[in-house]
Amino acid sequence: MKAVRNISLYFLFVVCLLLAVGCGKKADENKPISEVKAEAEKMSAGDLRTMAMKYKEAITAKNNEVEKLATKLKEVPATEMLGEEAKGLKAETENLQKSISALQERFKIYYEKLEEKGGDVSGLKI
Repeated sequence: MKAVRNISLYFLFVVCLLLAVGCGKKADENKPISEVKAEAEKMSAGDLRTMAMKYKEAITAKNNEVEKLATKLKEVPATEMLGEEAKGLKAETENLQKSISALQERFKIYYEKLEEKGGDVSGLKI
């Protein structure tokens, strides 16, 4: 009986942990700017820093992807630069650049609002 209770408590703890992690807001490049601004107005300095950090991490991850694609593109022989592989890599790089630009625009909103509220912006520079 005690083992069943312990297992049930453990299971409940794991579910709560997963919900807490899964429910956190994430960096969304498609969220309308007006919505981001309205949301930022209502946030505390701590929440603004958290969101800015999430956007920074997303931007960094996408920049790493761009670097990997650039490396692959450099490996493509000059004779095949007009081929399908090179075109695909270039298109993927363009899409990532657009995504990074959208993320940076939203990051800037959170960052500037955090500065305005006198919050800690250390470690948030991109």
